[in-house]
Amino acid sequence: MVVELISVGTEILLGNIVNTNAAYLSEKCAALGLSCYHQSVVGDNEGRLEKTLRLAVSRSDIVILSGGLGPTKDDLTKEVTAKVFGKKLTEDTHTKERIAGYFSKMQSKKITENNWKQAMVPEGAKVVDNHNGTAPGLIIEENGKTAILLPGPPNEIKPMFERDIMPYLRSLEPEGIYSKMVKICSIGESKAETMVLDLMENQSNPTIAPYAKTGEVHFRVTARALDEAEADKLMEPMLKELSERFGDKIYTTSEEVTLEEAIVDMLKEKNLTLTTAESCTAGLLAGRIMNVAGASQIYNEGYITYSNEAKEKLVGVSHGTLESHGAVSHETAAEMAEGAARAAGADASVSVTGIAGPDGGTKEKPVGLVYVGCYVKGNVRTEEFRFLGNRAKNREYAVVRALTLLREELLKA
Repeated sequence: MVVELISVGTEILLGNIVNTNAAYLSEKCAALGLSCYHQSVVGDNEGRLEKTLRLAVSRSDIVILSGGLGPTKDDLTKEVTAKVFGKKLTEDTHTKERIAGYFSKMQSKKITENNWKQAMVPEGAKVVDNHNGTAPGLIIEENGKTAILLPGPPNEIKPMFERDIMPYLRSLEPEGIYSKMVKICSIGESKAETMVLDLMENQSNPTIAPYAKTGEVHFRVTARALDEAEADKLMEPMLKELSERFGDKIYTTSEEVTLEEAIVDMLKEKNLTLTTAESCTAGLLAGRIMNVAGASQIYNEGYITYSNEAKEKLVGVSHGTLESHGAVSHETAAEMAEGAARAAGADASVSVTGIAGPDGGTKEKPVGLVYVGCYVKGNVRTEEFRFLGNRAKNREYAVVRALTLLREELLKA
């Protein structure tokens, strides 16, 4: 079945609020096995809302509207939907009593006359109680078409959707969509896609789709099935095939796990401690690691060594190395990594030194040139990278490459 989303509210068009409802509803509908081809945002204007809704009804089985169910004159969603479906508005006694009860609990607020507008519902509509506000949700069915009206506030729409609307939609489309994510590092997007091209060309159920992330490639394997157990059986051969093709380049098959989380887990398993020495990334790498809950178990201290003097003073890079090879070099990256591990008493260390830009580059050492060093239990490895982004992007890529190099070396340890 095809679902279409309409978000109602001039404040969304003006950018006063971020339309998080659309992202939430899209994800939930996809998980229910519904196909969504169109989304719209329309302001609090009767004519434009009517035109948008009529178009949506003409091409979709289900239209979900969020917002515009409040008590004020510019809240028009219910009235316009009733008009499009040819329904009159009638007072719903149950909703009126519920609204009265809601205000009686909030003794500091006095009910105003316009609040009773929310008790008016299209004739024949299914009323969905709002346990977190006054505006009820509504389900209107007519001639094989369905309109679902939901309140706009996220703290109202989410519990209502999960408690009442999801079971209703599941009854219309019993098959759901289930996914597994395979996350890969140490390999480029183009090569990764080439390695699964035959799987993509012959896919049916399950399907496989690549997603390029900064320095990573994610493959989403998706199956349509009646339940999760059936979906897991359908996806198992595909997941096994990906495991055989990519091996230890797969750092997780859990959608929630990040690269840094996988690395922190590896360090814990191996009972190793970590430190970092950063120049051009200036703490971004350490920040990624310390964002992981429990990272303090493996990370005690780190170093930001922007200047040559700091590199010498804090992590022991020799003056001769800096004079002979420069701060941006294999040699400096290696000494930063080894010196940081020694200074912190850590088993492993990662260093980053480079030219993030936009200034500071030369013909021999252009903007985007970055060296990453990695030290793990006495072994030192460095890699050279040349990034082509702006300052922020170059630093972001440097962090991911540093994490990837660290993971590669931990696998060998």
